[in-house]
Amino acid sequence: MSRTDEFQTLRPLLFSIAYRILGSVGEAEDAVQETWLRFAASPTQPTSVRAFLAATVTRISIDVLRSARARREQYVGQWFPEPLIEDPYEDPARSAELADSVSTAALLLLERLSPLERAVFVLREVFAFGYPEVASAVGRSEAACRQLAARARRHMAAGRPRFEADREVREELASRFFDALREGDVAGLRELLAADVSMAGDGGGRAPQLARAVTGAENVARLLASVYPRMARVEVTCEPHQVNGQPGAIFRDRDGRVLHTMALDILDRRIRMIRAVINPDKLGHLGPVADAWAIDREVRRTHRSAG
Repeated sequence: MSRTDEFQTLRPLLFSIAYRILGSVGEAEDAVQETWLRFAASPTQPTSVRAFLAATVTRISIDVLRSARARREQYVGQWFPEPLIEDPYEDPARSAELADSVSTAALLLLERLSPLERAVFVLREVFAFGYPEVASAVGRSEAACRQLAARARRHMAAGRPRFEADREVREELASRFFDALREGDVAGLRELLAADVSMAGDGGGRAPQLARAVTGAENVARLLASVYPRMARVEVTCEPHQVNGQPGAIFRDRDGRVLHTMALDILDRRIRMIRAVINPDKLGHLGPVADAWAIDREVRRTHRSAG
């Protein structure tokens, strides 16, 4: 098998490692591309191509994450990872675990870890690499990696997100939610929301966004029921998708351009958290991006005319 073929076979795994470390589709793709360049330029063939490539993409991702931390500290408003519609790495035996590990809630927990802890956790706990491979990837001893992994597990366990185990229940509830959203059905929305539900958006100062998170079933239901029917009047459409392994949707303008994504955390047959990514800088990998400010102005203008 040629180097190109070997790399392409492992590319889904490499992207999935990099995305979980970085929380950015664009940065993960760049890390994978840089990994390929280093592999192609290597004068010798590694004993284990998988271990070599995983170690390389991990080291690159750690370096990128360290520089990204400073930028995220200056971020305007709530920071969410870039939405991932489809994780290219598949492992049927661990599909539920992999989906949960890429959820927005899990990625936000990973943000609390140091870059080294995050990398060790991803390699060991998510992708089940052995400690010798983990140690080689991060440049630490096996004993140090065991300590890093234990510390990371404690941090993650303290706030580990829980999701509805039955995927059919999640999908059915999400379908009812988006139907009620389109219809502006306050009662229908309220019925699907947990009493302490929270809704937040990431606009990064680059798009209209909530000034702060909205909490409580009544508040969230009324806000959603007031906003989305107005958006439908200017031909914004809702396209259901899995977003970061959880039920969600992509919203598009009349020309099919991406306006924002929405992801739902569901547990005990109720929606516990609603997260929207509106920042256009985080949506380009999904296709052409809409002008959210223009749509906001059109929605307001249409609402005034209707009133």
